[in-house]
Amino acid sequence: MDFSGFLPGLVGGIVSFAQSNTIIAILIALILLYLIFRRPKLFFGLLSLVIIVALLFYMIANLAGSGSERKKNLLEKEQTQSESQ
Repeated sequence: MDFSGFLPGLVGGIVSFAQSNTIIAILIALILLYLIFRRPKLFFGLLSLVIIVALLFYMIANLAGSGSERKKNLLEKEQTQSESQ
């Protein structure tokens, strides 16, 4: 499993969201700051949950993409064999 493109894509998505939705990004940042200082146990629990869900989603999307890619390659191979006969 290749995670090299995961982090830059995630950071780029967050930056893009923050630039297009400034007020929402500021509110989210304020809520996160409140949780860090007032309820750190809840913050780290939520952070862990978000990271686990994001990794699971990435793994599922990656596996589904490779399966459809393999299916496409097999269909192309079968089509070229049938054309040559």
